[in-house]
Amino acid sequence: MEQDKAFLGKEPIGKLLLKLALPTVAAQMINMLYNLVDRIYIGHIPNVGVSALAGVGVCMPLIMLVSAFAALVGYGGSPRVSIYMGKKDNETAEKILGNCFAMQIIISAILTAVLLIWSRDLLMLFGASRKSIEYAVSYMNIYAVGTIFVELTLGMNAFITAQGFAKTGMLSVLIGAISNIILDPIFIFGFGMGVKGAALATIILSCIWVISFLMGRKTMLKIRKENLLLRPKIIFPCLALGAATFVMQASESVISVCFNASLQSYGGDMAVSAMAILTSVMQFALLPLQGLGQGAQPIISYNYGAGNAGRVKSAFKLLLKVSLCYSTILWGAVMLFPDVFAGMFTTEADLIVFTRPALRIYMAVMLIFGIQMACQMTFNALGRAVESIVVAVMRKFILLLPLIYIMPLLFSSNKTMAVYLAEPAADLLAVTFTAILFTVRFKKALQTMENKKIQDT
Repeated sequence: MEQDKAFLGKEPIGKLLLKLALPTVAAQMINMLYNLVDRIYIGHIPNVGVSALAGVGVCMPLIMLVSAFAALVGYGGSPRVSIYMGKKDNETAEKILGNCFAMQIIISAILTAVLLIWSRDLLMLFGASRKSIEYAVSYMNIYAVGTIFVELTLGMNAFITAQGFAKTGMLSVLIGAISNIILDPIFIFGFGMGVKGAALATIILSCIWVISFLMGRKTMLKIRKENLLLRPKIIFPCLALGAATFVMQASESVISVCFNASLQSYGGDMAVSAMAILTSVMQFALLPLQGLGQGAQPIISYNYGAGNAGRVKSAFKLLLKVSLCYSTILWGAVMLFPDVFAGMFTTEADLIVFTRPALRIYMAVMLIFGIQMACQMTFNALGRAVESIVVAVMRKFILLLPLIYIMPLLFSSNKTMAVYLAEPAADLLAVTFTAILFTVRFKKALQTMENKKIQDT
């Protein structure tokens, strides 16, 4: 088993990143399509597309929160699994896997209960209007039932990729995405179920593939009964490391609530529907960049655990270059062809016209966002929980959250567009802060590895 994992410390970095990142990026692209297909079909429902899209838009904070809890455990536990495998300690790695699996089940049960009991109250609080609330409740109640499938698939799939089985991780996402793409139009239009049909198609996501693999013969680490009992010394470090990614994704939920509430007061359902489109387009940037980071994570984590400072540095540099290239290309496409992106989600001419300037404003500094994601994912791969949390909190809570309310005061002539302007303003400041912090901390981490290597020899 150790020889199977040792290729992460021997093969050329470029070849490794291509080998591991292509499947994870493909998986995230499939996951992106899986996430967006509901909004694409819902936005094209005759006569009610704008209200229905606004309804699903206010559901997004709750859906983001479900994904954030999956990331809390998955992205917290999987780097630690890779680190311990790099240290040749598979026994501890399997304990981490088992504890994280048990924690996902517990979290799923709690989330399902909360969503079923308080969905209407939460959705009204999150910016639903009288026109959109029924669409939102119909979608959310059915989605809540499938929470456990979402949690286990998203959370445990990270442990497959962490072992170097990137293609297998991609297949698990592909299965759910294909079923959703096929079933969505059947349920929404064929059965006339509307937004209920979209939610039903979404929760029919089998996690059997992921769980059966982690219990099967091909995996290096297995889910074992004796490792399911939660142990604080095992699970707490995972949750601490995953807290940064959790904060990053959960903050998206909080920010989405603030955006929707502000936009509802300034621009009504039209502005909220446009926001659903903007956040959907943003996923074209976030998810592929996360896929790149996930592909690089086993390389960085393993070599960090093995004390190979040169390979850690090379892997990060390549990740940064590729991330910047992608974010720049996407930025150019959005600036040149905003109507194409908006047209994916609606045929309403008024909504497309409204979304055009909003999209250009919202994505204005996306070209440098590759820096943010590359540094964030590398902090996580190195097990640097504190730095990861600081970066995540800075971007969302310290910068973006206040700017949502400050910008309309500064640009009162068009308060709706001023709300959208908060995103690029916060991103510019956040990338600057992250780059400075990462430069200092990464240099220290490399120096520590070099000193340890000298001492060992």
